[in-house]
Amino acid sequence: MDRLQPTDADWKPTMTPHTHDPTQITGDWFDRIDAPQAAALLAWAQRQGLLEGHDTVIIHDLSRMLDRLSRVRAAFAPSALHALAIKANALVQVLRAAADAGFGLEAASIEEVALARAAGCPAQRIVFDSPAKRTAEIRQALEWGVLINADNFDELDRIATALKTHAIPPPPIGLRVNPQTGAGSISTTSVAAAYSKFGVSLGSDRLAIIDAFERYPWLTGLHAHIGSQGVTVAQMVESVRRIFELRSQIAERVGEGRIGFVDIGGGLPWRYRLDQQPASLDDFVAQLRQAVPQAWEPGVRLVTEFGRSIQAGCGIAASRVEYVKKQGDHRIAVIHLGADLLMRRVYHPADWHHRISVLDAAGAPRQGALVKQDIAGPLCFGGDFVARGEMLPEIHPGDWVVVHDVGAYTLSMWSRHCNRGIPRVLGHQGDGRPMMVLREAERPEDIVEFWSAP
Repeated sequence: MDRLQPTDADWKPTMTPHTHDPTQITGDWFDRIDAPQAAALLAWAQRQGLLEGHDTVIIHDLSRMLDRLSRVRAAFAPSALHALAIKANALVQVLRAAADAGFGLEAASIEEVALARAAGCPAQRIVFDSPAKRTAEIRQALEWGVLINADNFDELDRIATALKTHAIPPPPIGLRVNPQTGAGSISTTSVAAAYSKFGVSLGSDRLAIIDAFERYPWLTGLHAHIGSQGVTVAQMVESVRRIFELRSQIAERVGEGRIGFVDIGGGLPWRYRLDQQPASLDDFVAQLRQAVPQAWEPGVRLVTEFGRSIQAGCGIAASRVEYVKKQGDHRIAVIHLGADLLMRRVYHPADWHHRISVLDAAGAPRQGALVKQDIAGPLCFGGDFVARGEMLPEIHPGDWVVVHDVGAYTLSMWSRHCNRGIPRVLGHQGDGRPMMVLREAERPEDIVEFWSAP
C-alpha cells in the first residue's frame, strides 16, 4: 500500500496528550478524534506496519477513554462505583484497560459477565443487569459474588430460593425501578415511559417495592436507567430524584442505612452532530447536586453505568475506497464498511449520525471544493448507504473514508449479513507508545468456522 504521511522516522502523532490523571483533565467533554488526528493515527499505525494487507481498520483511543472515565470519577464521591457498559464496546482489551484503572464493568447478559471476568475485573466491580436472567445464571452470578440488579419481583423470588437452597452469601442485590420520567426523542432507546419492558413501575408498584425490601433483608440497592441518546439531562436528574425519594420511603419501613447503593444508570448523550449542544457530564452533575444533594451524603454509594458518552468519541473506522461510480447526478463511493458496522446509522439515519472525513491515498486530509456524494457500504441490499448526499471533497478510488465517533454501539452490534469479516482493531495508548492490536481481523476461514458445527 502507499506510504502514509508523514515519513520522518522519528514521527509521533501530534495529538492532545491524554494522561488519564483526574487532576490534569481539561478541555471539552465532547472532544473527539477529528480529521487531522485520524490522519495522524493512521500514519502512526502505518509506521508500525499495522496496516499492511488491511484496507479497513478500527482505531480506539484507550488513553482518551481513560481520561473520560477519570472525569467521571472526579465528578462524584470517592465511594462511587463507575461501571463501564460492556454493550457499548465489548473488546476484552478495552474492558481490561478500564478494569486495570480501577473502574467497574456493567454486564447486560451472563456472557458479558464472562467478558468482564476475562478482562480481570474483580467481582465486586461487576454489575449484572440482564432483564432475562435464567435460574442457572442467577445462581452463577451469586456464586461469583457480582452485584446483581433484579428486574422484577419474580426474579427476587428466584434469588431468594437460590440463596436458601445453596447457602450462598448474598452479594449486593438491587431492584430495578422504572421511574416513569417519560420517553426521550428516540423511542427505541427510551425505557422510562409509563410502560417499559424494564423494571417494576414506580407508580403502580410503589407499595410492592417497599414490601419487597421488608420481606428480603438481603435486598440492599435500587437501580434505575431511563435510556440512552435522546433522553434529556432533566429526565436523568428527575429519575435520580424519584429514586432517592423512594429510598427515603423504604427507610421509614426498614430503617436507615439498609439501602447500601443506588445505581443511577447511564444515558449521557453524545454529540454526533456538531450543530447540537447536548448536556455534558459537568451539566449533569451540577444539576444533580442541586436537585439531589443527598446523593453525595456519607453512607450513600452511587453506581453509574455510562457507556456511549465515554466510548463514542474514542473510536474511528477507516476504509479504502474501492470504486467510485457515477450514475446520472449521483457520485457513489463504495467502501468496505456499511450496515455491518453502522447498523443504526444505515437503518435509522434520521436518529443516528456519524461525521465523515476523506483522506487521500497517502493519508492526508483531502482538500478541494465540496461535492455532493453518496457513500455506499458493501452489503447486498439497496439501503446499505453510510451517507447520502454528503458534501465532501471529491472522493477517488484508493482514498480513505473515515467514519468518526464509532467507539460505542458499532462493533459491539456487528452484523453477519453477507458474512464480511470484522476488520483489525487497533488501540492507541497515547504518549508516543506503540499501538496494540485489540482484535485481529477475521479471515474467510474464521467465518466458515463461525457457521460450522464443532
